[in-house]
Amino acid sequence: MARQYPLDRYRNIGIIAHIDAGKTTTTERILYYTGKTHRLGSVDDGTTVTDWMEQERERGITIVSAAVSADWRGHLINIIDTPGHIDFTAEVQRSLRVLDGGVVVFDAVQGVEPQSETVWRQADRYGVPRICFVNKMDRVGASYERTIQMIRERLGANPLAVQVPIGVEAEFKGVVDLFTMRAIVWKDDQGKEPVETEIPVDLQAQAEAMREQMVERIAETDDDLTIKYLEGETISVEELKAALRRAVIAGQLTPVFCGTSLRNKGVQPVLDGIVEYLPSPLDIPAVRGRKPGTDEEIVRKADDSEPLSALVFKIVTDPYVGRLAYVRIYSGRLKKGSSVYNSSKQKKERIGRLIRMYADRREDIEDASAGDIVAILGPKFSFTGDTLCDAANQIILEEISFPEPVISVAIEPKTMADQDKMADALHKLSEEDPTFRVRVDHETGQTIISGMGELHLEILVDRLMREFNVQARVGNPRVAYRESITRAVERVEYRHVKQTGGRGQYAHVVISVEPTEPGEGILFEDEITGGVIPREFIPAVEKGVREAADAGVLAGYPVTDVRVRLVDGSYHEVDSNEAAFKAAGTMAFREAVQRGGPVLQEPIMKVEVTVPEEFLGEVIGQMNARRGEVLGMEMRPGGAQAVRAMVPLAEMFGYATQLRSATQGRGVFTMEFDHYATVADNLAQKIIRGEA
Repeated sequence: MARQYPLDRYRNIGIIAHIDAGKTTTTERILYYTGKTHRLGSVDDGTTVTDWMEQERERGITIVSAAVSADWRGHLINIIDTPGHIDFTAEVQRSLRVLDGGVVVFDAVQGVEPQSETVWRQADRYGVPRICFVNKMDRVGASYERTIQMIRERLGANPLAVQVPIGVEAEFKGVVDLFTMRAIVWKDDQGKEPVETEIPVDLQAQAEAMREQMVERIAETDDDLTIKYLEGETISVEELKAALRRAVIAGQLTPVFCGTSLRNKGVQPVLDGIVEYLPSPLDIPAVRGRKPGTDEEIVRKADDSEPLSALVFKIVTDPYVGRLAYVRIYSGRLKKGSSVYNSSKQKKERIGRLIRMYADRREDIEDASAGDIVAILGPKFSFTGDTLCDAANQIILEEISFPEPVISVAIEPKTMADQDKMADALHKLSEEDPTFRVRVDHETGQTIISGMGELHLEILVDRLMREFNVQARVGNPRVAYRESITRAVERVEYRHVKQTGGRGQYAHVVISVEPTEPGEGILFEDEITGGVIPREFIPAVEKGVREAADAGVLAGYPVTDVRVRLVDGSYHEVDSNEAAFKAAGTMAFREAVQRGGPVLQEPIMKVEVTVPEEFLGEVIGQMNARRGEVLGMEMRPGGAQAVRAMVPLAEMFGYATQLRSATQGRGVFTMEFDHYATVADNLAQKIIRGEA
């Protein structure tokens, strides 16, 4: 099948920004102006194309990145509208991994917001060229200049204004294009037909000064243009645009556009900017991977004649058609009905149906080629991060790395009928979302789900109930406490004697116990001499000790960090057996722990919080309030401070939300288990009574 669009006319772009900057509204306008929709969708009315999940429409936020395709000036634009909320950072990360370019949307009133910093850093990490769109120019307090200044200072970027706004706040009605030096104004409400006119007289001087500055900065990125500029020659619009395109792709400059998506002004020039400045698959470096089982590097160019290489970057469970895998094809072709090789799982995968996605509407296609972003219906083995390739020319592309979950809650089904349904639904959701983890805590018997934040888990539980019809209760997870002893106890003796009508039971053991270093568990040492207890009965004593250690004497939590020495004992020729020695081992150990000054221990987490310097005092105060011990601080680039501390796990619930509200969403933290430590007496009593 011949290509509908040549490869240099493909644009795979993402729309990325802080929550509420207007990404989804901008995407809706793009679909409307490219003729994909015939009415303007509204986030407030819940009629948008890309926010199609019920939860997205209710809350007015984007949760899953949606892929849509549109045509502009003979170019195929594959757009991914990504979420802005930090809880859904995985969606942004996986989208950036497969995109060639990005449109970063800023709120003209707020400027650069915390999540804008996060997505900008992620885009830097993947080397994604970007253009900026300063949205909401019609709002009170909007400032194009201040937003550009913040992009320069906060993001360390090199923004270049390519437009001048005409009018501010409610008076905003259009822009001056600094390349053509013409004004573009939108007169009708739908914004469908922009009108080109002369530049207003009061803006003439400012536009000329800004054009001069723009030409100078573009010329600096190109040796030939620098010479032309210095010699005072005129540089044509075509030369300027070509040089700016090269500078954007090389990451040297970031053009800045302005407008208001909600009022339908300024979107068409952004579409022109996508086509003119963002890269096609041919403009970006060829994808690199390695040969399975070796470190040998393989390079695949964006070409239909090369062997197939494609990356699965997202899995969606669709209520009607089952599982969909979103795939970015880097080289070669993918045909409906063909068989491909999943090199990450070393399994063959059959391509049943190929679909070009249009948010939640879809169109069947026969084949797809290099540069395409499509969906495969019902893959058996392929999940996020897997590589699909040609079985004869295998390659593994670099996987997508995701942050670790930071918050957990316990979930339980309301009825027995929900039990199996819940396990199945949680499995499907964890396949879709790599930052969502499910595990069963064998100590407490609870199913624990972990995610990136409380909103993240709230949405997932909501989906469980709506999409999978599972009724479940969510509670706080129980902390897995431990018990231990504080002093050594010598020679605890226990004699197990049972006389019945026939053969009796007899076992006699003497043990000594002592506390050990944290993390050593239960150590069992056999110090029997002279055969006072026969060899075959000693494993039974150890088994009895370990079983008793599973349920401690204070609150039934496992006993840990104790050394047990079996020092003496006796047996009976006829009445002794393994069961008797096991029972004796259990009872002797319980008595020894009672005498050893038993204490409750709790898990202590190693926490690192990174915050801008102005919030440092607040964060340290929060740590102290949560029984934390601050170990130290260190400077991080961009005026941030990293605080290291040890904090009890029981105190960390709800911390993600508290940190965000205290730092205006700019603080992030990581947490991992470090060791167990003794709980203070007054708190231990509450835990034992079940009050804490």
